Amino acid sequence: MESGVRGTRLYRWFAERFPVAGIEEHIEQKSVPRGRHFLWYFFGGTSLFFLLVQIVTGLFLLLYYKPTAQSAYESVHFIESEVAFGWLIRNIHAWSANLMILSLFFHLFSNWFTKGYRRPREATWVTGVLMLFLAMGFGFSGYLLPWNKLSFFATKVGTEIAAVTPFIGKFLLVFLRGGEDVTGATLTRFFGIHVAVLPMSITFLLVLHLYFVQEQGMSSPIGEPPEQTMKFVPHFLYRELAVWVFCLVLLMFLAVYLPYDSVFVPLELQEKASAFDPTPEGIRPEWYFIFMFQALKYFPGSLLGMNGKVVALLVFAAGALIMLLLPFWDRWARREERHWLPPAVGVFYLVFIIVFTILGYVLPGH
Repeated sequence: MESGVRGTRLYRWFAERFPVAGIEEHIEQKSVPRGRHFLWYFFGGTSLFFLLVQIVTGLFLLLYYKPTAQSAYESVHFIESEVAFGWLIRNIHAWSANLMILSLFFHLFSNWFTKGYRRPREATWVTGVLMLFLAMGFGFSGYLLPWNKLSFFATKVGTEIAAVTPFIGKFLLVFLRGGEDVTGATLTRFFGIHVAVLPMSITFLLVLHLYFVQEQGMSSPIGEPPEQTMKFVPHFLYRELAVWVFCLVLLMFLAVYLPYDSVFVPLELQEKASAFDPTPEGIRPEWYFIFMFQALKYFPGSLLGMNGKVVALLVFAAGALIMLLLPFWDRWARREERHWLPPAVGVFYLVFIIVFTILGYVLPGH
């Protein structure tokens, strides 16, 4: 006689229609490497947690937000001042977006240095990197939605940078703005990208990513005994849930006690956007774009016979491609060997991002 959950009518109903037994067997056999890099395995779960928070809070905001140049600013103001706990939902949405990207960076570099991308996990790495790019796209598209002066001119600067892309720069500018200038059409376009195109894309990649992780499991760093493992259920799952509770507490603390303008996450609504206003001094994008924004300032106007910004964009694109294709050019990891080059490249990326982000805040300039 079955007992517990397996003995219930609901369980038997599902078991007749879905492969519940196979899923249970897979979960019971699933294990997680437990070595000195054990803590890094939690950042994938925290990234998923913050993404789920984004979805839930975003749905609440959608009930009141109006994506037009005439109503966007007023609707955000209404959410903050009139809707019960609307200010809290908006702050949670903003903070969880930033914490998700920070968690994704930790997840990416921890897998880089532990070589979690090596065969047969190349597709897991590629889908993860693409999700990081999409998460940054969420930040860029969502930045304009409050339709205040800061977001308006930051979007104008960002799209102008995209305009210098070789061959397709003009097309990108018109595609992103919905015309030659940043207008209400740009707002509507960014809203559609933010709530439809990017969510569908990241959901597709997330399903693939989770499928690959479930099928291939988590890799042990080279040199660690493969027998040092922990059962996913219940041991790792309980720890994962405890981390999620900590993330929720941290998120609530930030949303309640840092609800307004801060250095890294500007939440204050400020003034409504107007194309007739002068560009504010010291304007800058979100913190996860600062390193690229700051690095652009050090490129000369002309380099190698080309526009300096074009060269900069080509350098950034090459860097992104090297990151995306890491499992395929790190031939040493495929042979379960260590080599100094892949981690050295990872350290260079990490130092570059940190240094230029700091410079972006210490020496903002124009």
